[in-house]
Amino acid sequence: MQPVLTAGLGLKPQHFDDALACDADGIWFEVHPENYLVAGGPRLAWLDAIRARHPLSIHGVSMSLAAAEPPERERLQALATLVARLQPALVSEHLAWSTWRGHYYPDLLPVPRNLTTLHQVAANVERMQDALGRRIALENPSHYITMPHDFSETDFLAELCQRTGCGLLVDVNNIYVSAHNVEQDAARWIDAIPAQAIMEIHLAGHQLDAAGALLVDSHDTAVAPPVWDLYQRLLARTGPVPTLIERDGDIPAFSTLLMERHRAHDMLTEQS
Repeated sequence: MQPVLTAGLGLKPQHFDDALACDADGIWFEVHPENYLVAGGPRLAWLDAIRARHPLSIHGVSMSLAAAEPPERERLQALATLVARLQPALVSEHLAWSTWRGHYYPDLLPVPRNLTTLHQVAANVERMQDALGRRIALENPSHYITMPHDFSETDFLAELCQRTGCGLLVDVNNIYVSAHNVEQDAARWIDAIPAQAIMEIHLAGHQLDAAGALLVDSHDTAVAPPVWDLYQRLLARTGPVPTLIERDGDIPAFSTLLMERHRAHDMLTEQS
């Protein structure tokens, strides 16, 4: 029987021993599959050891589901092999693109929300779900520039869920960052997203850019107070949903991350 997931942490190599030994109730760990698409060796052995103790989530950053071209077959097959091996509790990707005509760009790039984009993203989500044999969650991106859109972001995500059967990974920090950068109403976004489609939630930190104009989804600071407030607003609609504390830069001690994780855990269990 799958354990009940509450709040989790991104799995970092320097925290391997701490993660393996951790016995916090409801904890789980998330990894980027791109670091483990190999046939064997120490990376997979390490991940197998964690998987034997804790549930895992796989969070992709390179499938480029919003690109005009379908995902590479070899990449999809490698991911399917990893998913079959680890049997993660959750699998997710981003509403973004990062490939173009055989070139890979190390960024999660935005797309205009129109019918053309809707058709191509839906087709790519279905390809990914078919290859994995399971439902995935799609993450809302951070926005840094204003683009022409025919759909609101919440309507676009809702339509993708309706067409493909996928779920959503709601990144609350991305909502807050986007609200600042492109004058989006964060509270209205939270209130409009289809709560029943949400499979996972992310919380992370952000910083102002060098010019002091844009907020950057930097993942290198603690979760900010207004992001915690938005998270509470979202939980009031959804009830408890597995929630990840993301930290990818300036990574502190495991014990420091665990304190943030405990805060999310407590908020989730209050909803039960």
